[in-house]
Amino acid sequence: MRHFLIGDVQGCRAALEDLLVRIAFDPSTDHVFFAGDLVARGPDSLGTLRLIKNLGSAASTVLGNHDLHLLAAFHGHARVKPKDLTQPILDAFDAAELMRWLQQQPLLITLPTGDVLTHAGLPPSWSFEQAQTLAFEVETILRSEHAAGFFAAMYGNEPSAWSDDLAGTDRLRVITNHFTRMRLIDADGQLNFQHKTGNSDLPEGFKAWFDWPALRPVAQRVFFGHWAALDSITHQTHAIALDSGCVWGKYLTAYCLETGERTTSTPGLT
Repeated sequence: MRHFLIGDVQGCRAALEDLLVRIAFDPSTDHVFFAGDLVARGPDSLGTLRLIKNLGSAASTVLGNHDLHLLAAFHGHARVKPKDLTQPILDAFDAAELMRWLQQQPLLITLPTGDVLTHAGLPPSWSFEQAQTLAFEVETILRSEHAAGFFAAMYGNEPSAWSDDLAGTDRLRVITNHFTRMRLIDADGQLNFQHKTGNSDLPEGFKAWFDWPALRPVAQRVFFGHWAALDSITHQTHAIALDSGCVWGKYLTAYCLETGERTTSTPGLT
């Protein structure tokens, strides 16, 4: 059995279909993990969601910030952004079914190798065990009758750092921001949400989350998407970037967990 990890699809259904052909993906024997942001600015978010959902037990995904925004819009706590092309999902005959499926997805997946997959990464101060526990807190709310209240309070940049003392909606918001929006962090654990380009010319005092010494063993790897401007390069063996900017005119990447080989879709195909 082979296991593949694929970065942010963002509605690029044609590129995803192309990539699955290139890796000769067999849903009866292989498994594919997605790094979240299944939807947003590509031309066919509806087709992408249907394709991945229909892979059934052969596919798993974590939630990304764009996926959560779509869910918030579905629940009436956000509006579809003009630059996103997700309105056809909300207008589809199977919208409720697709949203129920999406809302059941986790923030963190433990991979067969013991490594983890999240959308944006893991802050250096969190162990894998702590991250799993915190992810479960949010996932439990998402899968409960309290989900609408979560979406109503989800947005915001504050508090900007993690603390074990946080409670209520502040706690859930900070956990969600770390899993789905994080790029830069400072020595005090403060997040910076303004920097969206590559890993250079950074604001004073801030580094990429993966460039700080972590409290967990270096051998434990974190696979993540979210940061297309990295061009899939971190220069760190414990942090594997998967978002290769398909929606920005580049390509999708599939990383084989068994071999470390990367396979890409046809460049420019969305």
